Amino acid sequence: MFGGRQRGLSLSELQKRMIWHLRVYGPTARSQLAAALGQSNAAITRFSRELINLGLIREEEGLNARIKGRPMVPLGISGDGAFAAGATYHPGWLEVMLVDFAGTVLAQDSLPFESKSPRDFALAVDERLTVLAARLGLTQRRFLGLGVAVPGYLVGAEERRAVVPWLGGWRNQPLIPLFSDILDMPIWIENDATAAALAEYYQERILRNHRTILMLFLGHGLGGGIVAERELYRGEYGNAGEIGRLFPLSPQRPSGIDLIGTLRGHGIAIKDLSGLQSLLLLHPALFEQWMDRVARQLAPVVAGGTAWLDPGAIVISGALPPALPAGIAARLQDWERNDYAAPRPQIIASELCSSAVCLGAGLVPIHAQTSRR
Repeated sequence: MFGGRQRGLSLSELQKRMIWHLRVYGPTARSQLAAALGQSNAAITRFSRELINLGLIREEEGLNARIKGRPMVPLGISGDGAFAAGATYHPGWLEVMLVDFAGTVLAQDSLPFESKSPRDFALAVDERLTVLAARLGLTQRRFLGLGVAVPGYLVGAEERRAVVPWLGGWRNQPLIPLFSDILDMPIWIENDATAAALAEYYQERILRNHRTILMLFLGHGLGGGIVAERELYRGEYGNAGEIGRLFPLSPQRPSGIDLIGTLRGHGIAIKDLSGLQSLLLLHPALFEQWMDRVARQLAPVVAGGTAWLDPGAIVISGALPPALPAGIAARLQDWERNDYAAPRPQIIASELCSSAVCLGAGLVPIHAQTSRR
């Protein structure tokens, strides 16, 4: 069993602020960090020494700058001090990922999996984590916990969720107690699209330029996630971003299942989303028509999200070949009338796509223990 006692992170408010500044702005000298955070040089020196000892930040020796002939060694995020795991269940297979404190993927693994039992899922995840951690020489002392991404919205306490039909055994089950009992490790459970939004936000091109993003995720269904002022926004009932409720089940719901149905309706044989890539070059007109229609459907969602949240970016992602989110994002660039003068969010196509869900699940324990909330 991979679980057991984990140390967790006991960080002061200032240490969390230091970590976030370094994540957002990159390597920074101590004096510059003190000025940015409104602290004395002595305080930054003391607290940075503790973070260096924990392996969470490091001195970036190769980035020395000189002021009046004396070197300043910038501080940067280190991945060495801690790591976390993410796991999710796709139709027919299970995915597990190990992520270090800097957000770098250490290992990614998948295996065929058909059981609809959350208990079986937990046992399989525990087995794979044990193998991966042993292979990489990772110790339990550095392990922060496991994030599990689930396709479903909250309906009750203890992470009871309404889930998609193929996860029937998970429906309305107390997932936190169940997983905690089997895995014996800190557990976070998150909606799959919300987890994906966190992964998208941690990408440098977004993290360094935006405080608030809205993400639309086209997988088997349709979901969304929100990062507001650098924090995951879940809403009062934990279901913020559940944009699928705007599109009741119908023959033309903008989703991967809808795309499969569209292709089958034209006599094209396809089993699941993994078969889309091979069909893109064979049937370009059909995919173009589908992206046209999906962009029209999503334009009101983009407009509403912009009006309510004023995001810096809207990310189009999904369990689809990258060309499809990119095509939809391009079509959404001109969703707003030209006479409105307020700044508009960037419409960005994901570079992560299907891997965003499991990566985001792995980042959830790290984010939760370094968040200032």
